[in-house]
Amino acid sequence: MDLANFLREHLHLCCCATALFIAAAAFPYLVPKPAVKPLQNSFLVLAFPLVGVSAALDAITDIAGGKVNIHVLMALAAFASVFMGNALEGGLLLAMFNLAHIAEEFFTSRSMIDVKELKENYPDSALVLNLDDDNLPNVSDLSYRSIPVHDVEVGSYILVTTGEAVPVDCEVFHGSATITIEHLTGEIKPLEAKAGDRIPGGARNLDGRMIVKVLKTWKESTLSRIVQLTEEAQLNKPKLQRWLDEFGEQYSKVVVVLSVAIAVLGPFLFKWPFISTAVCRGSIYRALGLMVAASPCALAVAPLAYATAVSSCARKGILLKGGQVLDALASCHTVAFDKTGTLTTGGLMFKAIEPIYGHIIGNKKTNFTSCCVPNCEVEALAVAAAMEKGTTHPIGRAVVDHSIGKDLPSVSVESFEYFPGKGLIATLNSAESGTRGGKMLKASLGSIEFITSLCKSEVESRKIRAAVNASSYGTDFVHAALSVDEKVTLIHLEDRPRPGVLDVISELKDKAKVRVMMLTGDHKLSAWRVANAVGINEVYCSLKPEDKLNHVKRISGDMGGGLIMVGEGINDAPALAAATVGIVLAHRASATAIAVADVLLLQDNISGVPFSIAKARQTTSLVKQNVALALTCIILASLPSVLGFLPLWLTVLLHEGGTLLVCLNSIRALNDPSWSWGQDLRNLIGKLKSKLALLRHNATSSTIQTAPL
Repeated sequence: MDLANFLREHLHLCCCATALFIAAAAFPYLVPKPAVKPLQNSFLVLAFPLVGVSAALDAITDIAGGKVNIHVLMALAAFASVFMGNALEGGLLLAMFNLAHIAEEFFTSRSMIDVKELKENYPDSALVLNLDDDNLPNVSDLSYRSIPVHDVEVGSYILVTTGEAVPVDCEVFHGSATITIEHLTGEIKPLEAKAGDRIPGGARNLDGRMIVKVLKTWKESTLSRIVQLTEEAQLNKPKLQRWLDEFGEQYSKVVVVLSVAIAVLGPFLFKWPFISTAVCRGSIYRALGLMVAASPCALAVAPLAYATAVSSCARKGILLKGGQVLDALASCHTVAFDKTGTLTTGGLMFKAIEPIYGHIIGNKKTNFTSCCVPNCEVEALAVAAAMEKGTTHPIGRAVVDHSIGKDLPSVSVESFEYFPGKGLIATLNSAESGTRGGKMLKASLGSIEFITSLCKSEVESRKIRAAVNASSYGTDFVHAALSVDEKVTLIHLEDRPRPGVLDVISELKDKAKVRVMMLTGDHKLSAWRVANAVGINEVYCSLKPEDKLNHVKRISGDMGGGLIMVGEGINDAPALAAATVGIVLAHRASATAIAVADVLLLQDNISGVPFSIAKARQTTSLVKQNVALALTCIILASLPSVLGFLPLWLTVLLHEGGTLLVCLNSIRALNDPSWSWGQDLRNLIGKLKSKLALLRHNATSSTIQTAPL
């Protein structure tokens, strides 16, 4: 560590220097007059090197690099003051500047989420279990080895005991435990993890012992993503901050030029003396005051509110990819939600499988709307499960989960083609199907529209749609259609709205005053069933990924403001990328959706959407307040200094006081946001009433206890 950083980062040195300068300033009032000057000189000799060396090194380094910034301005003002015989004021200037700089660094560090702490608390290694012949751990006789967490492979089994952290994203294989993810998502309540539950990397085991199966490598796990995205967010500066960084250097050069002009031209234009006299402050002294007062310290820390807000969101389990996302969120007036997995649980429940077209009864081909032949249903389930094996799509997961444990024909996929947002086509080999032997099957699985688009004739397409409409299960369920060699089977699934979604939509409409809509690929009846349940009045259904993309572009253009797209699937990725702000539920989102999104919600609910919008509006308001405060302080300190009304030390106090005010105002971004000043006032009054009621209650209780019996 270089000397300048060492001196600047040690608070006690600045405090000692400040105490010495204050003592030197107080000598005229405390000691006899003949002893004042020698004592002052002695204290200044002791105090000035503590802050002067650091300031000189900083200024020389910046000037050598071609920079003129706040450190250069302060050093020039201080040393010029010393050469003019005002060593006390020059030293006090540097001491207070260093104290303010330390306070600024304190507020900045408080505003940042402590990524280093997350890294330090993360386990370096994992206890990976040795596997038996079936590639499963022997639960009755555990044997394991410790390996670095970066080398843990997907599919491995790890032992996690009480007090340890889960190293990577896993699924509980055996045992149970009480875990906490508060440091990851802000969820305070401990969670019970049992066999089959998924656990994010970084979750801490409070009580219990479990064996977990690794689902993701270290780089892909939740905690690694939090660390990476937070570090990137701190580097991605918002537009205002980038502009202030560029403006600050040019502004500092202008301040130097103006100060020199005042020092040189003041005596000719305003009859000021060059050097201060008992009657009038000199032009050089006034120029030094301007150099201090007009320094852009407060302006430079105005964007601190962005970093504070990013940290506040991270503590709530909301990751923003940079402070610029807050500006974008604040500019948005429309929020569009995907349906499946976003507004709904996404955990579709398999309800029924219904052959509807082209099946065989009594060796005669007939078109009908209902079928009771179990073999057709079993074969259709086997084919659908084989096609959806390994999928992350909610419909595919529901089909595969329903097929587990059932006695189904063996079906293998020979070739496969996926159409995002529509469906998939595959060639399969059904070796155990009752009537086909080893015949190759041509199958397609997807939406009703996708299946009918593959029909050979419009007549056949109309018949299939009529069969769907005449389904004995009605039209309220989520539907997927399976076509195998011109036999069509309808798969019925049920999707339910997430708990609390109605409150979220109500808050967005009533408090945030934004336009709310649904963009979904599901059919009209299913989409409106969910929309009515959650309070959305504007629905666009049966949309392909390119249709969602076009809607996002069109709506953004029509409204003249930004649009927020909330989704989680790979089919949402184009719309998420095109939206002003893309928000995804990271717990279930595809890798593509996460890559293009601007905001990741680590909690598995959408309550973070209104919070993010409110936080963005709060932050942009705070930044505007900061800029206004900084400019006000610069003007209030500069004009009186140039006019000779303020001594240099008071100018320093005003200047640094303005910087501290801006820092304190920025820290307010750590508080939970509200939608209006009226709500803030009501909350404050409510808190005051609660405290007064508590005080009255305590006073009454004390009176009763002390009353004579």
